[in-house]
Amino acid sequence: MQETPQQYTQRMLGYVNGKDPLRIQKETAKKLQRLTKPLSKRQLARQPAPGKWSIAQIMAHLADAELVGGWRMRSVLANNGTSLQPFDQEAWAETLGYSRRDAKTSLEMFRVLRENNLKLLQSVPKNLWENYGMHQERGKETISHIVRMFAGHDLNHLGQIERIAKESRRK
Repeated sequence: MQETPQQYTQRMLGYVNGKDPLRIQKETAKKLQRLTKPLSKRQLARQPAPGKWSIAQIMAHLADAELVGGWRMRSVLANNGTSLQPFDQEAWAETLGYSRRDAKTSLEMFRVLRENNLKLLQSVPKNLWENYGMHQERGKETISHIVRMFAGHDLNHLGQIERIAKESRRK
């Protein structure tokens, strides 16, 4: 059974509970680098099970999700109350060829986008963190909420990559 948008939100926020979301986001690229550096291209491309993403596919997803997050935050900051469109990650993975993407290239794209998005957040006055967008599936999302969601998203995928990497080293 696929989770609802509300269940997804609760799961992502649950990863961040009691943690600093900006710190999580600042550390993610380095953690990804540390986890993936010792792995071969074959290990990075190995799918842990049929229908489950490889590390390379997860890295491509993280890079594209960071692009989406940056767009959403900029849209919300510039146009309070704007509509936020969801995206179908499986359609993106298939159409945009996540299985053919190079993990190291995806990591570099993620790192640059994340660094830029964090600089943006540092420059934004705190009162604008309550600006919001209306996500078409999840409802009202403030900048503050988006930041927590992306931190949870990071932790979710870091956990997946850790498990896949550990298993890859055993094989």
